[in-house]
Amino acid sequence: MNRPTTRSKNKKPKPSDDVDKISDTLRKIHASGEITQDDINQLYNIGKPVCQGCRVNAKDNPNCFCGLIPSPNGSRKSGIWQKMSDIIQSLGPDPFKELRASLDSPAGLTNLGATCYANSILQCLYMNTTFRKGVLSIEVDVLRKQPVLDQLARLFAQLHASKRAFVDSAPFIKTLELDNGVQQDSHEFLTLLLSLLERCLSNSRSVVPRTIVQDLFRGSVSHVTTCSRCGKDSEASSKIEDFYELELNVLGLKSLDESLDDYLRVEELNGENQYFCESCEARVDASRSIKLRTLPRVLNIQLKRYVFLPKTTTKKKITSAFSFPRELDMRKRLCDPAQVDLIYDLSAILIHKGTAVNSGHYIAHIRDEKRGQWWEFDDEHVSNLGDHPFGEDSSGHKSKPPQKEPLVHSSPVSAAGDATDVLPQFAENGDSEHSEIFSSADAYMLMYNLRQTNVHLRKTSMVLDANNTETERTDSTSNDITSLPSYLRDEVDELNASYVEACHQYKLRKETTLRLIEERRQEVRLILSEAPVQSFEEPFYWISANWLRLWVDNIMPPVLDNTLIQCSHGKVHMAEVGSMKRLSASAWVKLFSKYGGGPALAKDDYCVDCLKEAAHKLVCADSYRDRRKTVKELADSVLSGNCTDGTYYVSKAWYGCVIFCYVFPIDPLSLPVTSQKCLDKSYLGPVIEYLRILEEIRKIIFIKCEDE
Repeated sequence: MNRPTTRSKNKKPKPSDDVDKISDTLRKIHASGEITQDDINQLYNIGKPVCQGCRVNAKDNPNCFCGLIPSPNGSRKSGIWQKMSDIIQSLGPDPFKELRASLDSPAGLTNLGATCYANSILQCLYMNTTFRKGVLSIEVDVLRKQPVLDQLARLFAQLHASKRAFVDSAPFIKTLELDNGVQQDSHEFLTLLLSLLERCLSNSRSVVPRTIVQDLFRGSVSHVTTCSRCGKDSEASSKIEDFYELELNVLGLKSLDESLDDYLRVEELNGENQYFCESCEARVDASRSIKLRTLPRVLNIQLKRYVFLPKTTTKKKITSAFSFPRELDMRKRLCDPAQVDLIYDLSAILIHKGTAVNSGHYIAHIRDEKRGQWWEFDDEHVSNLGDHPFGEDSSGHKSKPPQKEPLVHSSPVSAAGDATDVLPQFAENGDSEHSEIFSSADAYMLMYNLRQTNVHLRKTSMVLDANNTETERTDSTSNDITSLPSYLRDEVDELNASYVEACHQYKLRKETTLRLIEERRQEVRLILSEAPVQSFEEPFYWISANWLRLWVDNIMPPVLDNTLIQCSHGKVHMAEVGSMKRLSASAWVKLFSKYGGGPALAKDDYCVDCLKEAAHKLVCADSYRDRRKTVKELADSVLSGNCTDGTYYVSKAWYGCVIFCYVFPIDPLSLPVTSQKCLDKSYLGPVIEYLRILEEIRKIIFIKCEDE
């Protein structure tokens, strides 16, 4: 079955009939010299019916108010008839969306372009309670001399007590002179930042902040080379080197235990790699290894996921899954086994999403030391993960010692590098046999905190009071703003007050805008319902359709302006009938009283002079067409040789003037006498040739007239 065509269903008919009626009316006015009410109704389209349900507004019907506003379920791209969601969006960012849920919920950091690597490291440092307290206890005079420390303290203070869900990291990043558009390696950033902070903090007079970096992150190792013949260590073996992170291989290794074994494994030096022993005074076989001398309170483990490819001289990321425990026992890893337990708890996981070395995205999963909850820090967005570092839904099994614990995977990995489902497996026997094991293909750095219940690690926190006297600091982990030093508390108070005021102003602006829009919509609907004039006898006013559309769409309409539909006599111009509407008196009074302007053009304000002038022009046009037709017939008869009375020679000048006056009515007697004199035949040409020239002149004249 063929679908019925609807292509021309909604097409408007050609207004030829209306044009004929208007022309007849104007001829009648010219002939009689009188204008009746019926003539007015015809010329101004007053008699057209009131429209209902048109899809668009009819310009040729002054009684049509359809299409000025959308349907009840419709909307527009601009003005007061937009969707409410678009109107609210036009007000700008909603500061309430930046409101922090509570001070117990950590705040995020803004990404300035490619600063996710820095944001992740800063969150790891801030979430370490001891380090945070150390930074917030730095003396004011030291902060004034050290811009990096000053901005870091301000940043930590805002993260601690800001009412916003995220904090602007720009001041701190700018102080470090980092390029916001260049992705950098988070491990390199942490190394440089700790080195910089250590130098800056050395100026502090307070014990805690001065050595906070060394106390938390510094451990020591030695590179020991032992002669296989005499059994003596080299002189360099006694040299102790500091470290702030352990860089462990990942390539070909599956777990943290394997990586630690690889890091501490004994390397045999033989053949071409023999060692020269000063005691034996000869090149001999020897063994070389790294010995852990001391361990820090915060053990940073860098997973070397980037390997160098000699053939292409580029780096490649290793995306294989790597497992690590919730609890890490480092007691057997020391060269001199400790007498106390060295149990480390997993406190943070730095994750790099993506397969490229110089791009991708960094996020951090960090454990809240106070409540034990895990949080995901993804720049401005912070999400609660519960008791599991990869989220509650990813935990497949709870640990039940002494049984083998479940191996919990955050892999397989999607194409985008995101960790997906978590599958329970069982851990192999080893150092972490009784600990829950996690696995990730994106983990880039691990942070473990030494369990403080096993060893006395707490130092007395000291801060400087107003008299620069050291006093003991209250060991409080509360996020209450009162726990901040006074100079930082005042600054955060001011920022919070500014944010609260911004929320208040936005709320006020939103409520005002929505109220005005609703009032305007009700006003438009009410006046448009009263706008149609129901009878010829009813008084009405003319109003500009252009202004009416502005009034319908804008929240703040301009002053009522009817000047566009006025003629030079200050009346309603008939030619503007397609640009105006016929408004009831009640609707006009409401609009005019509220918006002013004008002028008021009432029912009887049609222009008689303009109507008579239009009628005269129409009749002249009719006469012009008739005379042109006569001249053309005359020319055709001459050119065809159908002149029964013969042909005559006349003056070109005289004939041109007569024909011009005939076509464009001018009194021939007003022409110069010289133009009417017959001239000698030597100055005359054949009539046929002249008429051909005249025909071309006539065409030019007609074309010019039509263009005008």
